[in-house]
Amino acid sequence: MSGPRYTELAESLPATVPFVGPETQERARGRPFRARLGANENLFGTSPRAVEAMRRAAAEVWMYGDAQSHDLRQALAARMGVDMQNVMVGGGIDGLLGSLVRLTVEPGDAVVTSDGAYPTFNYHVNGFGGVLHKVPYRDDHEDPDALIAKAAETGAKLIYLSNPDNPMGSWHDAARIQAMIEAVPEGSLLILDEAYLEFAPAGTAPTIDPDDPRVIRMRTFSKAYGMAGARVGYAVAHPALIGSFNKVRDHFGMSRASQEGSLAALDDGAWLDATLARVSAARERIAGIARDNGLVPLPSAANFVSIDCGRDGEFARAVLAALVERDVFVRMPFVPPGDRCIRVSAGPEEALQVFADEFPGALQAARAPAG
Repeated sequence: MSGPRYTELAESLPATVPFVGPETQERARGRPFRARLGANENLFGTSPRAVEAMRRAAAEVWMYGDAQSHDLRQALAARMGVDMQNVMVGGGIDGLLGSLVRLTVEPGDAVVTSDGAYPTFNYHVNGFGGVLHKVPYRDDHEDPDALIAKAAETGAKLIYLSNPDNPMGSWHDAARIQAMIEAVPEGSLLILDEAYLEFAPAGTAPTIDPDDPRVIRMRTFSKAYGMAGARVGYAVAHPALIGSFNKVRDHFGMSRASQEGSLAALDDGAWLDATLARVSAARERIAGIARDNGLVPLPSAANFVSIDCGRDGEFARAVLAALVERDVFVRMPFVPPGDRCIRVSAGPEEALQVFADEFPGALQAARAPAG
C-alpha cells in the first residue's frame, strides 16, 4: 500500500521544529522547571480585562471567529493612524511570516537575513524552497548596511530585520531604520519585525508610512500584552500587499476568543504601562545577577537580557545545561559569536530569585574540568 506522494522539496526537508519548547524538555526530564525564563513570554501575565473577554468568548466557541477580524483590524488601524486596508491580522508573527513567504518566494529565490536571527523565518523560507543569504551581526547588532548590500548583490525578494533584535536584545534608532527603508533595492521587500517594540526606548520606530511598498511591519500581542498562547499578530503595509494575504491565509485561523481578548488588551493601557515598568525592573535585576557573578549583561530593548558568559559557545552551552539540571529554563543564541551568551527572559522576582540562587552553581559546574 502506497503512502502520500510528497513533493521533492518536502522530501528534502528535515522533520524538525525551530524551537524545542519547555514542555518537551520537561517531559524528557520527568519533572517541571522551577523557573520558566527561556521563551520570552510575558511572565507578568495578561490584562484581566483580556482574560475576562476571552472567558466570555469561550461560551461562544461553537462559532467561527470573524474571518475578517474586522473589529480588531479597525481598532489597530485607529491606534496606529492608518486605514483598515493597511492592516492584516494573523496567527502571530510566525503565521504572518509563513503567509508572506508563501506569497513571494519560489524555489531558488534569494532571501536575506542575519546569521543567527529569528529561526522561524528561515524555517518558512526553507519550506518554500527559497535560498537564504546571511550576513553576520556587527557588534551584537543586526547590520542594516550589510543586509541591504547583500540584497542588492543577490536580487533578494525579502530582507528580514528585527528591531529590537532577538536574540541579542540590541536595537537601532528610528533614523537608522528609516535610512535602511530608503535604501531597499528595487524589487525587494523589507520585513521589519517589531515584536519587542513596546519595550524599546522612545525613538526606536520610524513613523509609519502605510503606503510605502518597500516595507511591511509586523507586531504582536504575544510579548508586551502577555498573550503568546492566543497567537495574535498583525502586519501594516501597502493595501495591495495586505490584500494579497487573502490569497493564501487561513481565513478562519483567528479564534473568536483571541480576537476579543486582543481588543480588550488594547483598551487596558494601565495594565500595559504597569507591565512595561515591571519588565524594565526585571531587566535591571537580571543585569545585576550577571554582574554579581562577574559577567557582562548586554544592553536590551526587549523583555529579556543576554548575558555574556565570558568564553565561547561550548562554555555557554555547558552553563545552559547546568541551569536546566537545576530546573531553570533559559535559552541562548545559536550562532557565534552570539552563542557566548545565554538569554534570560524578564519575570517576577520569585522566578528571578531561583535563577539568582542557581546561577553561581551552574557557572561553577561549567568551569569544572571534564572527567
